Amino acid sequence: MIQDGKKRVILENVKPSVDNGKYPIKRVPGESVTVLADVFADGHDELAVVLKYKPVAQAAWNEAPMRHLGNDRWEAEFTVDEQSIYLYQVTGWIDAYASWRKGIRKKLDAGQDVAIDIKAGLELIMQAVKRAGGADAQRLGDLASQIDSMQDVARATLQATSDEVGLLMDQYPDRTSATAGNEFMVTVEPQLALYSTWYELFPRSCTDDPSRHGTFKDCEIQLTRIAGMGFNVVYFPPIHPIGRKNRKGRNNAVVSQPGDPGSPWAIGSEKGGHKSVNPHLGTMQDFEDLVAAARKLNIEIALDLAYQCAPDHPYVSEHPEWFRKRPDGSIQYAENPPKKYEDIVPFDFECDDWQAMWRELKSIVDFWIGKGIRVFRVDNPHTKAMRFWEWMIASVKKEHPEVLFLAEAFTRPKLMQHLAKIGFSQSYTYFTWRNAKWELEHYLTELTRSDLRDYFRPNFWPNTPDILPEFIQYGGRPAFVLRLALAATLASNYGIYGPAYELCQREAIPNKEEYADSEKYEIIKWDWNRQDSLSDFITRINQIRAENPALQTTWNVRFFETDNEFLLFYAKATPDLSNVVFVIANLDPFHTQSGWVSVPFEELNIPHNQTCLVHDLISDNKYIWQSSRNYIELEPAKLPVHIFKVNRRLKREHDFDYYF
Repeated sequence: MIQDGKKRVILENVKPSVDNGKYPIKRVPGESVTVLADVFADGHDELAVVLKYKPVAQAAWNEAPMRHLGNDRWEAEFTVDEQSIYLYQVTGWIDAYASWRKGIRKKLDAGQDVAIDIKAGLELIMQAVKRAGGADAQRLGDLASQIDSMQDVARATLQATSDEVGLLMDQYPDRTSATAGNEFMVTVEPQLALYSTWYELFPRSCTDDPSRHGTFKDCEIQLTRIAGMGFNVVYFPPIHPIGRKNRKGRNNAVVSQPGDPGSPWAIGSEKGGHKSVNPHLGTMQDFEDLVAAARKLNIEIALDLAYQCAPDHPYVSEHPEWFRKRPDGSIQYAENPPKKYEDIVPFDFECDDWQAMWRELKSIVDFWIGKGIRVFRVDNPHTKAMRFWEWMIASVKKEHPEVLFLAEAFTRPKLMQHLAKIGFSQSYTYFTWRNAKWELEHYLTELTRSDLRDYFRPNFWPNTPDILPEFIQYGGRPAFVLRLALAATLASNYGIYGPAYELCQREAIPNKEEYADSEKYEIIKWDWNRQDSLSDFITRINQIRAENPALQTTWNVRFFETDNEFLLFYAKATPDLSNVVFVIANLDPFHTQSGWVSVPFEELNIPHNQTCLVHDLISDNKYIWQSSRNYIELEPAKLPVHIFKVNRRLKREHDFDYYF
């Protein structure tokens, strides 16, 4: 038997929701949540629908009336103000007074007798008097007495359906038969989750001599330089002791030579494991000093969280039950055929002692949080159990809601998306391989206009130590300039494998998207002062991001027409249009491309007969655009991209029409 059959209102298709509320949506403080729902009932009665929301720790709900958009679709929004968990819920009921008011007005207009209807309305008003209190109850009672004393039915109807009565009745509705929908959650994370600028750096290469291992103290010098370039997250690959057994040599050689440092991802040796630092880098105190120095520069140090071990990691001898055995009794090393990683053994997430293993793996994160780390880049999360991540991240964030996790998962779309659903704050993406105009437009539309927008925060990386894309291998310096500008302006979170990108490093293993002489297997002395360095360009791009709020969110990107398939044109704007940025890019790194772009004047509230000024924030050139169609020509060897700040009105001074 259905309970409470008096509830006639039906609630369906509430958005945003992730798997119908199984997982929370994501926001940062200051972002809004626009909620849509299908709400309807039998018959022709009027409905009242409200959006209820609150921080989870708050006892009372806040409410916002929902607007009827037509076709039984309703909408309202709220803003999350604090970093916490929020709840939201749609509630609807039959609005007896609004239904009565609509009906009696129609009858009166039709010349029908409404004397009985007036009495029905008075009953509704008197019921509201009982629900109201204080002055409102007194006022409603007085209005009811006035209406009841009126001999003129038309005049009584006008009074009973007046705005004053309506506003008071709206404040004290009868919700005894209201339908309350499911509660949905919002995880509100720090601002850094939405807007961050990452620089990946191998600490051991912070050296002036490739024969000398860099240290944490050496890194402090680089932090000042990196902060000056405008980065606010510096990501270190694993900083732990590196295994000796099966250590890889240069260029991934199966056998290492004396002095080869090995891969940082082969974690653990007799010197310690995941809760130790490589002694060649310094002491744990040196690391804590580095974290403190970074924070003074407004930089967060992000650590690599790689749940895997070298064969000589202490875990292997202390907990052999946590690792898979081969038929010959040896421990199964990691492999992704035909690739083999003999220097790494993975955890067995199907082992019988999985609960103890889970607790120990979480304790690694807890340990580094205790050392001041708030950001973790997680290595290959798609190769570990999903339920582990869901439990671990929820447990950590319950104690430390300020902690962020970036999923490094270049994997199948649904697997990437599930990682985001279960708690990862940011995600690597396919941007690394999206080069054509149609690919970029399609992919960004998918990320920002579909349900992904509510839980999948993209972080765009043009390169990583593992990936040297063909586009920048063959496109040279113009390709490096282009891809960085696209990453930094399309997405509010972006990162680079820093030294290699700054210096346009593009020597690859033949026929592969992999770096030759990879820093993963050797110490590299980088020449930071090279004349062809991109450091000045990168610095300018990051300044532009910092100075233009429109570029500090991913969700506002809009694409517009060009008549050349090599010209990509998109805009970003703040909601109030106080900051508008146009980006026009030549996607061909070899040839000059030109064409006409169609500017969305009407969407910027610019009359078609009005002139506007566009200011190129890279070159500092200024242009007057007098119509919605404008000519663009970009020579990649000089600069393959315009980043225009739009001034929607030209100022006037004295007798001059324009001044700059």
